[in-house]
Amino acid sequence: MRAVALLAAHRSARRPLHRTGEPGGRPQRALREGDLTFAELLQLAGYRTACIGKWGFGPELPGQPSHPNERGFDEFFGYISHRHAHQYFPSYLWRNGGKVAITGKKYAPDLFLRQAVDFIKKPSDRPFLLFFPTNLPHSPSEVPGNAGRYKDKPWSRANRRHAAQVTLLDSYVGELVGALREAGVADDTIVLFMSDNGPHREKGVTPRLFDSNGPFRADKRDLYEGGIRVPLIAWSPKMRSRVETRPVAYWDLMPTLADLAGVPVPDGIDGRSFRGMLSGGAGPDHDHLIWNRPRKAQAIRRGRWKAIRFAPGVEGAGPDGRIELYDLDDDLGERKDLAAIRPDVVSELMDLLDRSIGPDPRRPYGLRVTASGDRVTVTLVNGSAVTWRKVRLGLTLPRGGKVTARKEVAELLPGEETSATFRVPGRGLVTGSAAFRSGKKRHTFRRTYRHQRSLV
Repeated sequence: MRAVALLAAHRSARRPLHRTGEPGGRPQRALREGDLTFAELLQLAGYRTACIGKWGFGPELPGQPSHPNERGFDEFFGYISHRHAHQYFPSYLWRNGGKVAITGKKYAPDLFLRQAVDFIKKPSDRPFLLFFPTNLPHSPSEVPGNAGRYKDKPWSRANRRHAAQVTLLDSYVGELVGALREAGVADDTIVLFMSDNGPHREKGVTPRLFDSNGPFRADKRDLYEGGIRVPLIAWSPKMRSRVETRPVAYWDLMPTLADLAGVPVPDGIDGRSFRGMLSGGAGPDHDHLIWNRPRKAQAIRRGRWKAIRFAPGVEGAGPDGRIELYDLDDDLGERKDLAAIRPDVVSELMDLLDRSIGPDPRRPYGLRVTASGDRVTVTLVNGSAVTWRKVRLGLTLPRGGKVTARKEVAELLPGEETSATFRVPGRGLVTGSAAFRSGKKRHTFRRTYRHQRSLV
């Protein structure tokens, strides 16, 4: 696949593992050293990458380890923090490592659309990943001008403008797909469109008015199906239209993108590739799915059974908390709590839930380039579950020169790493590379680093 356009309706770029909770908080939390984003993975594989819209990981500073440019995105334009993303007419936005002044009269989602179209149409012989995490729809329900076709509806102002936000987002998707066609890359692109949660009821929006959660119970921030079951739309001109009922989860995104890009899948993550489903084949083989809101509630689904465990005092739970059990095959709306009559299922699911939410099993993964004085070190870490063979490390100097000394390793086992250190005569951009074989495929990872050392 030459290109991936990932469109996310009010979506922040949290890593695809169920063990972490919401990345918000005061101060806003940052990604950790061991975190790997899907953008880093595809950037290593040679994709040009962009994040345009809402990032969602602080702090709001340039050059910090959690900044999009430090996490696999060649280009970034948008909001860094959650709080800033509530401003639809902001006084500034971030472009890569700097703030860009905005008049306060320009609608940020419109600016994001134009930037995304420009990225798609930019001539390049490299494949691309476009991550478009728009802040539509979200409170406050603001749109340019009035509510358009909904301005005369007998609804509240918030509901009229919420509907206008949804319609505006639909038009954005149409324009992005049109840009793919105009650029001549639509046939080699897959578009994935999703939301991070069910409908919201903030600042006067009424989900029931629009039947936003259909037959499902509750909405945003709940672990009932209305809060966590959202549609995923996958589109490509080469795909036939159909509806899949087999579930996939956000944490399946990382391995799916790795699969599409043809690179080894990171080990120790919960996700499974759903690439096969895109062509009508097999889906992810999940034994169970878990959702975790620390100190509030946890949920587990296994087959037809779904259990929710509320923390003490949450949602009317007593001092010992409360567990509810539902049979989703017979009760999609989660109205009949069966916990009292099926304690055997509750016990089994709670044991599995406790075993699943524990120490982080991930391995470090990828390519690092570091420097000390006039020495630059290239390190390859095998964070997959398979052996990498015929490993070769190298370094490209500024202005196209190459370091003649290279390091070769016959094999790199899962969890192992290997390094090579090179002397760099000058300063400027250097590119570390690692070529290796995984199975029958040959891979080359590359990472660019700005070397500041100037020899005396």
